[in-house]
Amino acid sequence: MTKHYTILNYGCQMNESDSEHYAGQLSDLGYHYTEDYHDADVILINTCCVRESAEKKILGKIGEMKQVKREDPSKVLCVTGCMAQKDGEDFLKKYPQVDLLIGTAHVNNFSAILQDYLHQTQRKSGMFNDLTVMPREFEGHFVRKSSYAAWVPIMYGCNNFCTYCIVPYVRGRERSRSAEAICEEIRKAVDQGYREFTLLGQNVNSYGKDRGDKDAFAALLRQVDAIPGVERVRYMTSHPRDMSEELIRTVAESKHVCKHFHIPVQSGSTRIMQAMNRGYTRESYLHLVDTIRKYVPEAVLTTDIIVGFPGETEEDFQETLSLFDRVSYDAAYTFIYSKRSGTPAAAMEAQVPEAVKKDRLNRLMELQNRHSLKHNQKLVGRTLPVMVEGLSHNNSKMWSGRTDGNKLVLWPVGERFFNPGDLVPVTIETAQTWLLKGRAAL
Repeated sequence: MTKHYTILNYGCQMNESDSEHYAGQLSDLGYHYTEDYHDADVILINTCCVRESAEKKILGKIGEMKQVKREDPSKVLCVTGCMAQKDGEDFLKKYPQVDLLIGTAHVNNFSAILQDYLHQTQRKSGMFNDLTVMPREFEGHFVRKSSYAAWVPIMYGCNNFCTYCIVPYVRGRERSRSAEAICEEIRKAVDQGYREFTLLGQNVNSYGKDRGDKDAFAALLRQVDAIPGVERVRYMTSHPRDMSEELIRTVAESKHVCKHFHIPVQSGSTRIMQAMNRGYTRESYLHLVDTIRKYVPEAVLTTDIIVGFPGETEEDFQETLSLFDRVSYDAAYTFIYSKRSGTPAAAMEAQVPEAVKKDRLNRLMELQNRHSLKHNQKLVGRTLPVMVEGLSHNNSKMWSGRTDGNKLVLWPVGERFFNPGDLVPVTIETAQTWLLKGRAAL
């Protein structure tokens, strides 16, 4: 009988990449993908614990699986990722329907773990959430979800220990892949038709530092940029503290590295930055922005921001507003601070009331929306190369794609058919806060 699997993925791009590795191993074992978990022999839930909202959604889904397992006990329920790493044995006690709990260091060891479990005469739930680096941690077969864009992990773990963040505790210390292995993976993907590559790491600017090479990431970008067939190179996420002038110059001089800089500031107040253990000041961050503008005048700048961090006063928040006006980001990913158990910030005094946090978030989003619209309006009348993603999910009469700066573009379906990954010149006719509309200039 044909065996099936399904993967429910939650969380960041690194989780998406991990899920592709889980899918590859299940495929190697003869399993076929199905969207409906009721039809699956193996159900894998890849979890995230960075935000409380994600945890609640995941726990609700795991709760649903109790009835699914009751109806068919032969199904194997695997919970993987950051929640599996963080909660360990307590998780298995609370959710006995879980068969395998697999932490973040065991992604490419999953095939062996699953086979060992299936071959047990009397199956017993297992937990694999130590952070010992596994021999095959970096390499493994995978099944990519996209037909043209590939996630490529270049490093795992994080050494930063921001006081609000759980990642270092669930992903371990920084470990870098070799540049040779990364470039070989990209070359193989190019041969398979992939054109856009996103280099992944919790802090890509630290790539190679565990090997003693402080400029390794800039050198890696130059190597990837030179690989024949590569059309676009993206990377995430950058830590402002570690973004060097050499890296900015590399982006400016490259042919295929996107001129999009995502530099999470998290707060506009030096006092709050220090409480967050970010390792930079308002002044040094603004100097970084000026350096980027110097080398790449048309750079698209985006950021992450946390509103309502413990101890944040109205004065601190006003500094965030003024920094947003000073930098004028193209877009910002805004979040209300939520406690993460196990982090120093969760125990800090002067937690900000929820109503105050929501008010500040709304004010910040209103300001950012004005800046986003202003930047998009400047593009009206210009013809931009747009990489096709496919038909718009919301309107099948429109093509959807993204610019070098990761801006969403829609244009009408005409007689010309496009494949995902095609680069199409689109003349921008109208601008909205979060997207652009135009016509193919062919």
